[in-house]
Formats: sequence, C-alpha cells, structure tokens
Amino acid sequence: MLPTLLIVDDEKSTREGLRGALEEEFDVYTAAGTAEALTILKSEPVQLLLTDLRLGGESGMELLEKALALPDPPVAIMMTAYGSVDTAVEAMRCGAWHFVTKPLNLDEVEMLLKRALRGRTLEAENKQLTQQVRQSHKLGRLIGKSPGIAKVTEIVQQVAPTRATVLIEGESGTGKEVVAGLLHHLSGRPTAKMVTVHCAALSPQLLESELFGHEKGAFTGAAQRRIGRFEQADGGTLFLDEIGEIDAATQIKLLRVLSERTLERVGSNTPIKVDARVIAATNRNLREMVERGEFREDLFFRLNVVKITMPPLRERREDIVLLASSFLQEFARENDRPPKPLSDAALRLLATYAWPGNVRELRTAIEHGVVMSNDPDIDVRHLPQFLLSEPPNRAHTPVPAGTGGGPVPAKNSLDACPEFNLHALETKAIRAALAASGGNRTQAAELLGVSRRTLQRKLKELGL
Repeated sequence: MLPTLLIVDDEKSTREGLRGALEEEFDVYTAAGTAEALTILKSEPVQLLLTDLRLGGESGMELLEKALALPDPPVAIMMTAYGSVDTAVEAMRCGAWHFVTKPLNLDEVEMLLKRALRGRTLEAENKQLTQQVRQSHKLGRLIGKSPGIAKVTEIVQQVAPTRATVLIEGESGTGKEVVAGLLHHLSGRPTAKMVTVHCAALSPQLLESELFGHEKGAFTGAAQRRIGRFEQADGGTLFLDEIGEIDAATQIKLLRVLSERTLERVGSNTPIKVDARVIAATNRNLREMVERGEFREDLFFRLNVVKITMPPLRERREDIVLLASSFLQEFARENDRPPKPLSDAALRLLATYAWPGNVRELRTAIEHGVVMSNDPDIDVRHLPQFLLSEPPNRAHTPVPAGTGGGPVPAKNSLDACPEFNLHALETKAIRAALAASGGNRTQAAELLGVSRRTLQRKLKELGL
C-alpha cells in the first residue's frame, strides 16, 4: 500500500502539478484550504502533509498547529515563495519537519518526503513496541484455569503464529476481543497494525466503504478518496467484530478478498493487493444462520478455518475469584486507590450470580465496588444493586407466612450445592494462584488481591 500524502495549496495548478509528479510514489490527497485539509486529516490516515505557508487569506502555520495536535499527526513539510530564515525557524518551532521554498525542485521534494516517511515509520514502530512491552503481561495470558479457558489458550498458542483466518464465537462479554488482541500480539507481526471494525454499528453502504474504501465521487458525499480498513491493516490484522450482522452484498465482496487477497475500492475497477490476517467474531451461531439462508456458506467456510469458542462465565465459575482479583488491582491503580480485598459475603454474591453479561459485567461490578468503597474491604453494599436483584441462580425456601417480602435463601443451601460452594471456589482460586506464581505465596497473595497473612489463614482454614 502506498504511503498517504496530503498536499495543501490554494493554487490549483500547484496542487495538480505536485499530484501528477508524486502519485506514483504516494497515495495523494489534495486540499485548497485549512477547513478542507482538516476534514481529510481527521477522516483519513494521512502520514505526510505538504502545505503552503500562505493559503489565500488563511495561514498554513495555523493548519500546521492544528494538524500536529491530532491524535495521530502527520509529518509536515512547509512550502513558501517567501523564503527567509525567520520563516523557516517559525515553521520548525511549530513542529514542521522541514521547509522548502518555491519554485520547488520536485526531486528534492520527493526525497524529503521519503526521508520524513522513514523517520515517521521508525518512530511509530518504537512507540508500538513500547506499548507492547507495557501490555505484555496483560496480554500474555488469559485469566483463568478452568477447562474452557485452558482449551482457548491452547488453540491461541497453536494458531497465533500462522496466517490462518480465525472465527471466535461466544456470548457478548465473554472476551472475544481480548482473544483477538492476543492472537495479533502473538502473531509474529505485533508491530503491525491491528484494525477493528464493528460491523453491526454501520449501515450496509457505510460498511462497504469502511472495509474497502472508496474513490472520490463514488457516491453522494464522497468528496475525497478514502482508504478502507483492509488497506489500513495491510501487513497486520483486521478484526471484524459482529461478523454475523453484515448484509449479503458485503458478504460477497468479503469472500472475494479472503479468496484472492485483492480488493476494489467503491467506484473503482482497479484491484489492490492486501496482506491482512482476518479474525472475525460473533455472538450468533453462523452455522445455524447458513442453514436458514441468512449467511453465505462459502464465506462461513472461509472464516471458519479455525474456530475458538469462548465459554460463558457461568460455565467457568472457578475463574470468578481470579478475574475479580485481577480487576481489583487494575481499577485500584486506575483510580489511585489502595488495593482492597473482597469480603466473604461479596465473594459469595459474585460466585452465585448468573452473570448474563459475562466477564464484561463482572468487570463493571468490580470497578463499581472499587470506586464506592471507603472501607478496608469491598463488601456487598459497595457492589451494584443489580447483583442483589438477580434470582435465577440461587436456591430458596418458601417465604414463611406473614413475613412478607421476597424469597429467603435456604440455610446452607449454597454450601450444599457444589457449583456455588464458596470453599470449593476459594480452594480452586488459591491453587490456581499458587500454580501461576510457582508456589510463591507472596505473589499468589498479590494475584488474589489479599495480604500474605490472609492467604496463610485461608490455607489453614481450607486444609491446604
């Protein structure tokens, strides 16, 4: 994929002349003024900016400042017919990478642009590597020791270094996006981009343009060429979330890209080669959708090269304590709070709740508790009210006559049910923490979010 360049000059002959000279080496956008240029910069992944100092009644210096304030700023080179040391110093002070005077030497401009691009690429790689190092512990493993998560981890480690397309199925909130990030992180190309598209959030026309890009004038409102997400992910990973929501026409185009590794932008017949590893996720059953005629069978087979099924939280209850402990530490750091343990009553509540929102819902509950607690621990009263109003997964006895109110939990009913037995859950969590820490009790206590003394007491109480 060609690097993207935005040329800004109020003289049309200059814009078009530069486009003609540079479009073989760069994917060129043009703008006549500040407003048009900023619209392009905010909507397209522009890597290089070549702008005139004077844009009619506007200032190229103002555009430079606004462009460099964007989250992903381009490398900027300033052009002017009014060359002076003072102007050059001012442009460099505002963040310009270099400064050229008119009349332009096209060979010099092209050389400067390529040098600027090399510098930007190295800077981006260093930044991404730093982020990877910071997140390596977080992405290094999936939290949990349940059989379901152990199976997911095994598949991820086997498949991540390959280029195979992966389909991740599971209920909302089970961690499909976390697994997609882990697959990318372990892919062997972690410094390349991972681009995410939430397919359900876009109309069919917008989704097609988002995925494949479009040419200027391809449809009403297409004022500039747009680079699609497939091209943005070239050399990296494209994560298609909620893939089951795409329409039939987009399914056909997606099938072609997966089959031929080429695409055509909307409004163009020119094929463009792309090298993006595709990971798709859905909370729907695609095989059943195929049987109902709602999803193309050939596309399903292309996506379903390797399938990973994320288990719901209710099927991995032994992981609840470990997940909660991890979230406790994370949100304590984020909110500048001291780490606090969960009370036994809070642990019992978390262990018996149905968790229809899965890990995402648990994460929300723990964040709420961290923020709301001013006590030495996090108790039931600090957790969200929805946890107290969920009845399906609790054993009850009838309400005694005349007492009023709702059903009353049966005495010892939770301990009698192995699935909800708090001691069993604590035992599994402690054993998992000790295994993860190689038997180091201090590290195991940190993983569990408790003190070493509390861990020692629990070990004695549980007979471990």
